[in-house]
Amino acid sequence: MSERPEIIQARYDKLSKLQELNITAFAYKFHRTHLSAEIKDKYTELEGSGEKVRVAGRLMAIRGHGKSSFGHIWDNDGKIQFYIKYDIVGEEQYNFFKKLLDIGDIIGIEGEVFKTKTGEITVKVEKIEILSKSLLPLPEKWHGLVDKEARYRQRYLDLISNPKVKEIFIKRTKMYKAFRAFLDSQGFLEVETPILQPIYGGAFAKPFQTHLNALDLRMYLRIADELYLKRLIIGGFEKVYEICKDFRNEGVDRLHNPEFTQIELYSAYWDYRDMMDFTERMLEFVAGEVCGTTEIEYEGRAISFKAPFKRVSMLEVTAEKTGVDFRGMDYAEAKKYAESLGVDVGGKRNWGQVVEEVFSELVQADLVQPTFITDFPADISPLAKPHRDKPGLSERFEGYIAGEEVFNAFSELNDPIIQREKFAELQKLRRLGDEEAPPIDEDFLTAMEYGMPPTAGLGCGLDRLIMILTDSHSIREVIFFPLMKPEEK
Repeated sequence: MSERPEIIQARYDKLSKLQELNITAFAYKFHRTHLSAEIKDKYTELEGSGEKVRVAGRLMAIRGHGKSSFGHIWDNDGKIQFYIKYDIVGEEQYNFFKKLLDIGDIIGIEGEVFKTKTGEITVKVEKIEILSKSLLPLPEKWHGLVDKEARYRQRYLDLISNPKVKEIFIKRTKMYKAFRAFLDSQGFLEVETPILQPIYGGAFAKPFQTHLNALDLRMYLRIADELYLKRLIIGGFEKVYEICKDFRNEGVDRLHNPEFTQIELYSAYWDYRDMMDFTERMLEFVAGEVCGTTEIEYEGRAISFKAPFKRVSMLEVTAEKTGVDFRGMDYAEAKKYAESLGVDVGGKRNWGQVVEEVFSELVQADLVQPTFITDFPADISPLAKPHRDKPGLSERFEGYIAGEEVFNAFSELNDPIIQREKFAELQKLRRLGDEEAPPIDEDFLTAMEYGMPPTAGLGCGLDRLIMILTDSHSIREVIFFPLMKPEEK
């Protein structure tokens, strides 16, 4: 075993001393009567009442003044100051505090509440005990751990060191609650569908694969929930949603993590226009619940979640931005015009993919306010109904906020014959080497043949949405434990 650094060895020495004194350094329990915020909220009731409070948390600061000291402990609600004095706790407890405790230890204290001359609400310690000895020191500047790699790898230190990070994840939970509250109030049923699937589908993405030993079967982590949720619509559940973990074996950057969270919801008897109306009302509600307002700021730009949102077709906004109208072109002509605009479409294999790439490269970044981009090319929308009025297009929309795609929705294709044809077209892409084109799901096609009602569906990326609602630049800021390349030892 390698020799410990001196600063760490000192903590182990204190642990040994605690053991010599028969003081448990890792407690089983502590009966807590108040959190820090409760003490501050109820100060007028507690002051002078003689009532003892028992609080616990991580010791984060000590300021000594001879035979008296001040300190701060942090709990779930924030911090509270304590005051410990030799004359009150006695020699044994005071020496225990001064000689055997360190910044980072988790402690419990008991005492009455008072205000200092500076007006800070404080607990006057009568008893103090250690609940967990911190054997490793916190980062030297615990109040400002800034190295991103360290923050993401050791999120526990990040949460201790940066209180604002904790607020991001509290808001993330508020977002889940807001979605559930809104959807439940509208008659939607929360459901669960398989994460391990024998056939992946519902999106264009390369899956993770594994092996099920019990059945000697190749399995995939789901890339989307869509096909299973549609099975439930076919089965008679008319409004369903799932807050779900999905997995895509693709790049890692500020907007992508291979494991991510989205919400998918489906309503029978709606079309994509109904879903647009519903989505803007839902997001307005969610923003208000999470942020307390529908007017927020993201990376220095004011964004309003107040409904209604702007609506414009992909072809119209692309023509407006580039001066090129791709309607009526074939694949070769569209590819030529895209290249003339400086867009590399070498890997694109159909007209729709070319149009989408031009839109992504030249238009998307300008969509700052929440905007519905509608009427996508049909050949990149295999699960959407063909547009009832515009040949070659589909009844599909995507939602963009701050230049990023956040949600995607369709009038869902419910004709099993056309669905089979579209799946067959995807197999051509697979044969050409497109690893993201999903295989044919025969069981899903069989389910459709029993009859699927008119349906609208929506998928919303919750990691990206909470990035915007918390003004976070990277998806890693809003995922507790983002995927990181292992450190070299």
